[in-house]
Amino acid sequence: MAEEGAAIRRRRECSSCSQRFTTFERIEDLPLVVEKRSGAREPFDRAKVVGGIVAACKNRPVSEAAIDQLASEVEDTLRSRTEVVTTQDVGVAVLEGLKHLDDVAYLRFASVYKGFEDAGDFEREVGLLIKSTEPKRRP
Repeated sequence: MAEEGAAIRRRRECSSCSQRFTTFERIEDLPLVVEKRSGAREPFDRAKVVGGIVAACKNRPVSEAAIDQLASEVEDTLRSRTEVVTTQDVGVAVLEGLKHLDDVAYLRFASVYKGFEDAGDFEREVGLLIKSTEPKRRP
């Protein structure tokens, strides 16, 4: 094993000249493609996801490690589905992760992603967030 389990190192010998050499075998990832609303396609860019999460978490008690973990989870989730995902798939995956990470960051990201236009949009989203996160209390 090499590269923390990401590759296999093998020592080989040339059958013609008997010279020994090393090879590394790695799993080749299939490229993940994002289809934009315009129909254009581009390769998935993890840095864009991290940038969006960082912007939403600005001045919030969220560590860089948590942001990096969320970005990895989003990428893994998208890769497990198919080779082509939409920008909507990416946005929903980030929203789901932020919902569990930080409520304020979730609202910030949702306001941009969903295009909030007035305070009513925030009120509606806060209502949905509270409804989905608070357990029901019995008298």
